[in-house]
Amino acid sequence: MAAKNIEESVELMVQELLTGQDVIELVDVEYVKEYTDYYLRVYIDKEGGIDIEDCQELSEKLEVMLDEKDIIPDAYILEVSSPGIDRVLRKPRDLEREQGKAVDVTLYAPMDGKKNLTGVLTGFDGEKFTLDDEITIELSKAAQIRLHIDF
Repeated sequence: MAAKNIEESVELMVQELLTGQDVIELVDVEYVKEYTDYYLRVYIDKEGGIDIEDCQELSEKLEVMLDEKDIIPDAYILEVSSPGIDRVLRKPRDLEREQGKAVDVTLYAPMDGKKNLTGVLTGFDGEKFTLDDEITIELSKAAQIRLHIDF
């Protein structure tokens, strides 16, 4: 099964496990190979942030479901965690939810001589997003969009 299909299947499993509670939200699922190991990463969040107990509880339930369904052919490491304060915005719902927040954008190719942009996310129509009400970028041209963090 391809990584994208595994991610989609696991996303459905996690949503099933979270059904009936409105507190914890699934942010993202990622299945990647790093060096010789495969990682299945599930990112969750809730108002005020998640804690280790939230991660452990979902991890234990998901582990049982994954063992039952046996959709992942390779040995893997399951990680359930917070997306972090500088979370990557991957899905349309991320771009809709984070309107009005500052983001860092990395483009595949330079736009007006720049590959890295920072601005406030002020619009998203499903295919393009807008920074600072003036720069419109096709989603397919963005290599990464991440919440901006000032240190």
